[in-house]
Amino acid sequence: MARETFTATLLFIGLFSDGSLAQSKTERRYPDGTDITFQWTYSCPTSKCAFSCPGAGRASHVTKLTIFMGRMRIGSDQNPFALFYEYSTKYIPRGNGFTIDTGLGTLACQVSGMKLDYSGPPKLGDRD
Repeated sequence: MARETFTATLLFIGLFSDGSLAQSKTERRYPDGTDITFQWTYSCPTSKCAFSCPGAGRASHVTKLTIFMGRMRIGSDQNPFALFYEYSTKYIPRGNGFTIDTGLGTLACQVSGMKLDYSGPPKLGDRD
């Protein structure tokens, strides 16, 4: 039962990975019920930067990157860590993705050449 709930949640989150969540300052960047506790915001005006997050989350020629970290509610007993990220590149105006740690892995992102503009509690209305 828990595995089915986890799979259903992943499919639900996948519906939002097309960029539609990041269309305006008032829309959520991650599913309801997610408890985001930390945010990192990076920039790179030269677009000679890159990042890589677990799974297939990577891009080059990055100009902006925002990473959100927190916990998701999946079923009644599970509370795994999750990373949600959104980015822009020289060629892609808006991209995003996520990764979920079920307790068997490590959440880590590699950021190359980018300037850290902000780190701290989530700033939900900040799209710049």
